[in-house]
Amino acid sequence: MSTEATDCAQPADIAEVLEALEAREARVAVREAAVADRMQALELAEVQVRENLAALEAAEASLEATISAASTAAEGDLARLTSVYENMKPKEASPLFAAMDPQFAAGFLARMRPDTAAAILAGLDPATAYSISVILAGRNADVPTK
Repeated sequence: MSTEATDCAQPADIAEVLEALEAREARVAVREAAVADRMQALELAEVQVRENLAALEAAEASLEATISAASTAAEGDLARLTSVYENMKPKEASPLFAAMDPQFAAGFLARMRPDTAAAILAGLDPATAYSISVILAGRNADVPTK
C-alpha cells in the first residue's frame, strides 16, 4: 500500500510543479517582453544618437569651411591693404600710419618690404616711430627658443 500512496501523491506533486513552472514561465515571458521593449528603445536611441552625431559633424565641417573662408578673406584683405600702403609714397603713407594705433600700424609695417617700412617710419614723428618699433621688436619675444 505504500506504493499506492506514493503513486497517488506524485500526481499532486507533479501538478504543483507544473503550476510553479507555468507561473515561472509566465514571469520569464513578461521579463523577456520588457527586455525586448528596452532593446527596441535602445536601438531607437542609438539611431537618434547616430543621426545627431552626423548632424554635429556636418555642422562642424560647415563651420570649419566658414572659418577658413573668413580667414582667407581677411588675409586677402590685409594683403591688398598692405600692398596699397606699400605702393603709396612714404610722404603720403606716413600721416596715415601716424593716425593709426601703434599696434595696428606695426602689423602692417611687419608685412611690408623692409625698405618701404623704413621709409614710412622715417616720415613719422620720432615718438610714434619708436612706439611702433618697440612693438615690432617685441612681437616674438615670448616665442620659446627651445
